[in-house]
Amino acid sequence: MDLSLLSTLNAERTARRATVLVTDLGSGEQRLVKEADLAGDVLAEALDKQVRSGKSGTVEVDGKSYFLTVQAPPPRIVVTGAVHISQALAPMAKLLDLDVTVIDPRTAFATQERFPEVTLLAEWPEEALQKVPFDGYTAFVALTHDPKIDDPALQAALRSNCFYIGALGSRKTHGKRLERLAAAGFGEADVQRIHAPIGLDIGAVSPAEIALAILAEIVQALRGPRRKPA
Repeated sequence: MDLSLLSTLNAERTARRATVLVTDLGSGEQRLVKEADLAGDVLAEALDKQVRSGKSGTVEVDGKSYFLTVQAPPPRIVVTGAVHISQALAPMAKLLDLDVTVIDPRTAFATQERFPEVTLLAEWPEEALQKVPFDGYTAFVALTHDPKIDDPALQAALRSNCFYIGALGSRKTHGKRLERLAAAGFGEADVQRIHAPIGLDIGAVSPAEIALAILAEIVQALRGPRRKPA
C-alpha cells in the first residue's frame, strides 16, 4: 500500500471514521475512500453496503471486479443508568461485539460486582463523556428516568452524529422530556432522532426482554441505510 494511503487510513482510524480501500483487481490500482466521501463515489452503492456490513469483500460493478477493504470503528453503546435493564443488556451486547460503557454517578448502583467486564464510569455525564465522546459509531441509551443524569447526556448525543439515540419512559415521561429539550433549544428535527418508546415493539416486559428489544433496534440502526455524516 502507498505510504500516503496508509497515513490517511491511520488518521481516519484514530478519529473513529470509516474508510474503504478500493483495489481494482484487474489493474491492481488502489485508492482510499473516506466516510465523508462515500455517497459521492462512483461505487457509492457498493461501498455503502460493505460499510454497513462492517466486512470486506469482492464486488463487481460495470464488468470490473474490486476488493473493498473496510475499516470501520468498533461500534459501542453508551448507557446512562446502572439499572436492571443495563445489567441484562451488557452481556447480550458483548455477544454482538458491541462495547458497552455504563455511566451513573450513583455509586450504590454503579459497582463492578453488578457490571463485571463492563466499562463503568461512576461519574456525572458531563465528566464521563469527556472520556467517551459520542461519534457516528456510538449508540446512546438513556435508562435512569432521572433528568439530572439522562438529560445532559441526551443533549450531548443530539449535538453529535450518534447513529442511534433511545430513551426509556412512558409517553407522558417522554412528553416532559421533549418540553425540557425544547427549552434547551432543540427543535423538532432534533428530537425526532430519539427512539421513544425505546426498542422494537416485541411486547417486552422484563428487563431482559426490554434489553433485547433495545439491542435489536440498535442493530437495525447500525446495519440499515446510513445517514450522511454530520
